[in-house]
Amino acid sequence: MATMLEGRCQTQPRSSPSGRETSLWSSGFGMKLEAVTPFLGKYRPFVGRCCQTCTPKSWESLFHRSIMDLGFCNVILVKEENTRFRGWLVRRLCYFLWSLEQHIPPCQDVPQKIMESTGVQNLLSGRVPGGTGEGQVPDLVKKEVQRILGHIQAPPRPFLVRLFSWALLRFLNCLFLNVQLHKGQMKMVQKAAQAGLPLVLLSTHKTLLDGILLPFMLLSQGLGVLRVAWDSRTCSPALRALLRKLGGLFLPPEASLSLDSSEGLLARAVVQAVIEQLLVSGQPLLIFLEEPPGALGPRLSALGQAWVGFVVQAVQVGIVPDALLVPVAVTYDLVPDAPCDIDHASAPLGLWTGALAVLRSLWSCWGCSHRICSRVHLAQPFSLQEYIVSARSCWGGRQTLEQLLQPIVLGQCTAVPDTEKEQEWTPITGPLLALKEEDQLLVRRLSCHVLSASVGSSAVMSTAIMATLLLFKHQKLLGEFSWLTEEILLRGFDVGFSGQLRSLLQHSLSLLRAHVALLRICQGDLLVVPRPGPGLTHLAQLSAELLPVFLSEAVGACAVRGLLAGRVPPQGPWELQGILLLSQNELYRQILLLMHLLPQDLLLLKSWATQSSCSSSCRPPPRKKGSSSVRTQSLPSVLSGPSET
Repeated sequence: MATMLEGRCQTQPRSSPSGRETSLWSSGFGMKLEAVTPFLGKYRPFVGRCCQTCTPKSWESLFHRSIMDLGFCNVILVKEENTRFRGWLVRRLCYFLWSLEQHIPPCQDVPQKIMESTGVQNLLSGRVPGGTGEGQVPDLVKKEVQRILGHIQAPPRPFLVRLFSWALLRFLNCLFLNVQLHKGQMKMVQKAAQAGLPLVLLSTHKTLLDGILLPFMLLSQGLGVLRVAWDSRTCSPALRALLRKLGGLFLPPEASLSLDSSEGLLARAVVQAVIEQLLVSGQPLLIFLEEPPGALGPRLSALGQAWVGFVVQAVQVGIVPDALLVPVAVTYDLVPDAPCDIDHASAPLGLWTGALAVLRSLWSCWGCSHRICSRVHLAQPFSLQEYIVSARSCWGGRQTLEQLLQPIVLGQCTAVPDTEKEQEWTPITGPLLALKEEDQLLVRRLSCHVLSASVGSSAVMSTAIMATLLLFKHQKLLGEFSWLTEEILLRGFDVGFSGQLRSLLQHSLSLLRAHVALLRICQGDLLVVPRPGPGLTHLAQLSAELLPVFLSEAVGACAVRGLLAGRVPPQGPWELQGILLLSQNELYRQILLLMHLLPQDLLLLKSWATQSSCSSSCRPPPRKKGSSSVRTQSLPSVLSGPSET
């Protein structure tokens, strides 16, 4: 798989519409390359609107067309204007002064309120099975409640939060070129926070850095300290203690015990009381619905669904009238490297291991001119209460996958039932088992609904487009990069970059330098070759970001091909004789069959997408007829480096 960067065209100065000649800059090959005007801006979709079918009232609220034109901001760019002071010394200490000015609400008497909650009091009075009425001593139960509460959370320390924010701001500016956030999306979240209802952010999980970057972003935008529900399997005891003081939450191991266990009942009651107290106090909560990076098994997080179950239960019993859910996603040019010797299943990340990883990242970024870019996506908040009412109103009978498809295969039924398959893709934990069966189904549907919104609002980064072009043997990178970007934008998805095409190619190839080989051949041309082995696998993982963009078209194309295959003799030929008409009902039935076969967490299955990208020899959708082909000229020598053989 080789890609040729053709650079033998000689460029001449051309006159711009204003009459001035465009600027020419010198490349490392002694050639003059003409500057390319930015190609974005003609059409840029505003992504992140909530579902109009499930939550029509939320779709109309918190949104105004004017917020679509607010543009982007760099959340890690802190200047003198971001502080109350001015002067030469302020410009040198703006990071430190900014961290001191962040508003951190005071901590309330949480332990006393937890002890006075309804669930804990029922256990203390013996009103539920396993309570103190069955022989336990109330004083010992109170001490156990204090121990479980200390495992779950700790009061955030304002000084530690400010100190950590200052250090994190320095670190992020060394690691990232920018962290972009759409001002319109942030405007919707700020309006939702002013409505007086608690905010619950439900996010994907690309890297452990997500749990640190998102709280920093919300704190910088004036939304206070974000309480993050961490996975205790990924953190050592020392790191868990630090994260608790920064606002982290951890599920106690006793909460996953059986339903008839008194320890499990008490632990779940304390966790429920903690969630209720957070929602009543209005503190924003962050829950990851995707398994941590490196975890084996299903990608949908059972732990994240357990936390969502506590929130749903608090709303249903009337502790808070409603909660606003915000789908969140974070995309990177390249996911920041985690410690290479960490296995999430056996060795959690330690405090010193994390510090060494930070130092290693700083050392790799020292003197490096090409840093990665990131984009934070905040979808439109929607009402949990409205979703619950809408979901339960359209519930029907559930059937297993075998019950759905067996009559179709045997020819006993011609109509595909439009119902949901009853199939578990994630293990059920103790907190979910404690809920009713219909509440368990509600939590699973809500998790899939939010993850679909998070993935749909995620922007496609330049490295993903470049990896796709390299894998599918596109030879003219400059023109194909522009074409594929336009195809993504026209399908309602956004991209996480802007600027000149040649500069974008230079940035993408510099970041992918470890996974591709740039070979300098005769007459100044460059040959871009993906490295076999891990390099090819990494490119396939990056190209999987385009799966949501073309997934619906791929399912439709497979359905059409299946219908045509049934009308062509087995011995061939495949050439169609005349025009074949396909009815809408047939096409709908075929698509529904395919949708029942696909897993619910398809958009998160990077390994499946990787195998498909590596083994497929098909190109993406063909270019439109008559589209122009742009020759790609040689790139500067900073991308090529020494010649490789």
